[in-house]
This record gives sequence, structure tokens and C-alpha cells, in this order.
Amino acid sequence: MDFKAIWEKWTSISLILRIIAGLLVGIALGLLIPGLPYIDLLGVAFVQSLKSVAPILIMAIIITSLITRSTGLGSRFKSVIVLYFLSSVIAAAVSVIVFYIMPVALPVISEEPVGAVTTFEAFLDSIIRKILVNPIDALANTNYLGILFWAVLIGILMKPIATKHTADLSQNITDMLLKVISIFIQFAPFGVLGLIYEALSNNGPELFVDYGALILIIVLSMVLVMFVTNPLIVAVAGKRNPYPLLLTCLRGSAITAFFTRSSAANVPINLALCEEMKLDRDFYSTSIPLGSAINMCGAAITISILALTAAYSIGIAVPIEQAIVLCIIATLCACGSSGVAGGSILLVPMACAILGVPDDVAAYMVGVGFIIGVIQDSLETALNSSSDVLFTATVDANNKKKAAKAEETAIE
Repeated sequence: MDFKAIWEKWTSISLILRIIAGLLVGIALGLLIPGLPYIDLLGVAFVQSLKSVAPILIMAIIITSLITRSTGLGSRFKSVIVLYFLSSVIAAAVSVIVFYIMPVALPVISEEPVGAVTTFEAFLDSIIRKILVNPIDALANTNYLGILFWAVLIGILMKPIATKHTADLSQNITDMLLKVISIFIQFAPFGVLGLIYEALSNNGPELFVDYGALILIIVLSMVLVMFVTNPLIVAVAGKRNPYPLLLTCLRGSAITAFFTRSSAANVPINLALCEEMKLDRDFYSTSIPLGSAINMCGAAITISILALTAAYSIGIAVPIEQAIVLCIIATLCACGSSGVAGGSILLVPMACAILGVPDDVAAYMVGVGFIIGVIQDSLETALNSSSDVLFTATVDANNKKKAAKAEETAIE
């Protein structure tokens, strides 16, 4: 038996089609013959494989991004980066507000919160104790706050002293870990089959009501960001009616991004759209690829809502101060999601960590993310990618206005 040929044939089929097939088979089995042994182990194995590599992967991604990041960016790039981050923070805040209005609880595998806190002082104490730990302990115990702290510290301190060989080694390690994750992701259809089968066996058809409600609040949050908050940012920053530009971006970028489900794959489409809009090539040729990596407002929504759902499902009340920190953490997580196969879903555990959600529940939410990913990931990518062009065009227009005004002043 030629396993290589089988593997190539398996991976040549669209992952989304395979996941849909696994989802449908899992639903059929769960409804018709619930309670069969071993099928649920497919979901357990899939979730455990992701849990095993996620901590070291997240640390490697953050360190590598800090070591290899560009320096000396001009004012235009600084402006577009500010818009990228502002959009993500606001998107996370919108998703938190929507969740507070329409909370969703899912049946999960743990009933007791771990490390939940009830006062702001206790919350700060919990954060400090999780951050200031031995980095090896942080990795071994999947302490994502400790991982985040040490990764940022190492990356910042390494940046001024890292040689090209150091940066290349860091990038190679990250690429290797991403390759491992990509292999695990190829088995997502079996994992989704096992997860949805176990969920249906334990909870029956009413499970669809819960998943439907979760998808609804994610879609509602993304629609609000796409048609309300992002245009508002453009209106304030660019002093213009944002909707003609927004519609151009949706037609030229969002539709293809919805089906490719990859911001990186949509970069050529966005570059062509910028050329069609007659933007400054020197600017957009950098800002668009940059946006595909760090402009992740859709991912911030997904991470925030899945983390809040995990907390709400096990009875953790999230006060406003924790919600604010969640928005910031979700934004930071989102910025790292572009390099990960499975994107924002795999970074949900880091956001769950600040809410006192047990590791098993956080991993379960990763599985839930793959189940709803057919809709969530497509809309998330459409929002992320189209907003790259939206904010690039806004900053480019502002720069041209300033240049024209400076030229008029010089003539006078």
C-alpha cells in the first residue's frame, strides 16, 4: 500500500469539503446510532494533538515575529498599523458587548472553573502569579499568560542583538512547528466527526440550538464591525463618507476572501484592487501583506466570543475589568493567528487563560471552533482581508491630501 499516494490524494481534496463531510457523518451517526464506543476518541485524539504543540508554537510565533519585524517605518505605515490595531480592539469590544446581550452556554466536559476570581485585586494577583513563572513551567503547564510574557520579553531583548542566522533559525523552528500543526489539521475531519458525535450522543438534537446561537452572535458581531465600526473609523480618520470605499472593498476583496478562507491567499487580489484604485504602489505593496499578518479584527471577535462562551458555560462571571483585558489579549492573539493553520481558533486557549477557564474546556472550545468554522472562518477572513484595503486606502488618501496641501502652501 502506497501511503504517500494515499496522503497526497487525501490532502488534495479541499479541507473545507472534508470537514463538511466529517461533520455530516458525525451528525448522522450521532442522531441515528448514538453511544457507540471509540468514535468519540477521534475527537479526543484531535484535541489532544492540538494541545500538545500549541504552547511551544505560540511562543515560537511571538518570538519570531518580534525578532524579524521591520523597523524604521514611515508615518504612513505607523498610521495604518494604528488603524489595524484600533479596529481589532474595537472589534473585540463589540463582540464582548454582543455576548453580554446574547450570552451562549454550551455543554462542556468540565463543570468547575479553575482559578476564577471575583474581585479586581484577586484578578490582578492571579494575573501576576500566572505571568511571573519559570518559562519551562509555563510551557509544561500550558500557562499561556506566562508563555506570552516570556515570548515577548525574549523577542524584544533578542531583536537588537539577533544576527541573520539567529533570525533564520527562529523562523525555521516556527515553520517546522507550523508544519506539524498543518499535519494535525489534515485530520480535522475525523476530529470534527468525533466531537460532533460525542456532543450529539450526550445532548441530543437540542445541541444545534446552542451552536446556532453561537454562530449567530459571531456573525452579528462581524457584521457590526464590517458595516458600522470600521466605517466609523474611516469616517473619523479620513473625514469622508466611508461607504462607497467600503462597498468597493467588499466587492473586490471580501467575496474572494470568503471562499479562499485565507488572508495570505487573498493578498494578490488585494494588491490588484489597490492598483485598480490607483493607490501608491510603494505604500500598498507593504501595507497589504502587513495587514494580512496583523489586521485581524475578525479573529479578535472569534477569540473573544469563544473564550467568553467557555467561561459562561462553566459558570464563570466575567467582570468589566476582565473583559477589557480580554479585548487586549484577544487583539494580541489575533495578530499571531495569520501564521497558524486553523487561525484564530488555535489561539483561543490563551484568551481563556485570563478568565480562569480549565485547559480541557479551552481545548474543547478549539474543537467547537472547527465545527462552526465553515461559516465563522469564511466570514472572519472576508472581514480581515477587506479591511486591509479599507484602511490602506484611507491612509493613502490622507497622505495625498497632505501632499496636495503642502504643495499649495509652497506655491503660495
